[in-house]
Amino acid sequence: MSVSDPTRATVVELSAALTSRRLSSAELVEACLDRIARRDPTLHAFIAVYRDDARLAAEAADGARRAGHAIGPLHGIPIALKDLVDLEGRVTIGGSKARAGRISPGTATLARRVVEAGMIVLGKTHTVEFAMGGYGTNAHLGTPWNPWDLRVHRTPGGSSSGSGVAVAAELAPIAIGTDTGGSVRLPAAYCGIVGLKVTVGRISTHGVLPLSATLDTPGPMARSVEDAALLFRVLQGPDPHDPRTRLEPPVDPLPALRRGVAGLRLGVLPDAERAGTDAEVLEAYDRAVDALAQLGARIERVRLPGTFGDYVDGAGRIITPEAYHVFGALAEDPALPLDPTVRVRVLQGREVPARDYLEALRRQAEDQRAYAAATADLDAVLTPTTRTPAIPLTEVDQAITPAHFTRMANYLGLCALALPNGLTRAGLPTSLQIVAPALGEAAALRIGWAYEQATEWHLRRPPEA
Repeated sequence: MSVSDPTRATVVELSAALTSRRLSSAELVEACLDRIARRDPTLHAFIAVYRDDARLAAEAADGARRAGHAIGPLHGIPIALKDLVDLEGRVTIGGSKARAGRISPGTATLARRVVEAGMIVLGKTHTVEFAMGGYGTNAHLGTPWNPWDLRVHRTPGGSSSGSGVAVAAELAPIAIGTDTGGSVRLPAAYCGIVGLKVTVGRISTHGVLPLSATLDTPGPMARSVEDAALLFRVLQGPDPHDPRTRLEPPVDPLPALRRGVAGLRLGVLPDAERAGTDAEVLEAYDRAVDALAQLGARIERVRLPGTFGDYVDGAGRIITPEAYHVFGALAEDPALPLDPTVRVRVLQGREVPARDYLEALRRQAEDQRAYAAATADLDAVLTPTTRTPAIPLTEVDQAITPAHFTRMANYLGLCALALPNGLTRAGLPTSLQIVAPALGEAAALRIGWAYEQATEWHLRRPPEA
């Protein structure tokens, strides 16, 4: 890495530079703040930047390192948090102008864990209102600018739009997003970075503003698979405030990360599911599958018990009433400034009878069992992350979700990794999705790392202004 421009480095590279004293946290934070000051007026990734606090934290991190009290590999590394993550005393509004001025009553467990790991919070990033949308748009607070096209305002992906743009544009080396139907993976795909959707219960949602209690999962967004693995390792673990985190012990993905894919059985997209996906996206997907086969993976056709469309609908039947439970009162008030498309989505939950909601949960459990049986012999299933590269905002149809391939993992209780696998002829990123079984994050990261090492797509960066 170049110490003269540390903003371009991965977390792994930054950690090594900090450990060897070739770089200080104060220098690193100042470089990030300078880049934010120069580029974020255009990119609009951050809703708030904590300049003074970040500088103080960097000085403290450097002092602790000089005293021999460095905590671990993430000590002194800056991070951005999505505007759903509570920090006590800070404004957290979930992308909603209707919640302007809401002060966090406490600190989210995941935020506490990153600080305990020695990380430095740069600020909060923009989100779709209530985290309820996959394109990344926000009618009242503004839509972040996808940095891969500086002329045309394209979809950054949502709902973790600001986190995706911040990492891709090198405003922050790593960030936190949340994923209910694809909201970590969609911005990762559109912005050409890595995004990890974890199994429900791996990472505490305590202190994270909810959308769907059944499906919400926070996760890392990074510029490399190993960076995502490092952050995942410190975010997970039991939390008395979130009972689901106590069901399984934490897993360290790093020991298995470099074991390769030889002998692993990977399922590929059924032919019938390729229809409707952009030709360049499919070309990149096929090349990625071939690359993994050349690394020794066994590629197998898989017959899924349902279609991706079925899983999109199934997730929707859960998200909609649960979102209404959380945001119904706000959506019912016509005087409040809500994004019109988000208001419509929330109010749809008002029309869902209790029996239909309970039936949706019963059907979800049934579909989870069927999928597990159909894929029992596979280590993962490979799909494109999105059906198209980022599209101009003027072409967005809010009635159509971009989460065609991603909602499956949420609905079926799986985990999934999105990572870059190509560029279109127009210079826009494409993305590979690795869907692993529940609690299979280590396997997804292992497969992703092997693919990443065999290619150079993760090294590509958006154009500079």
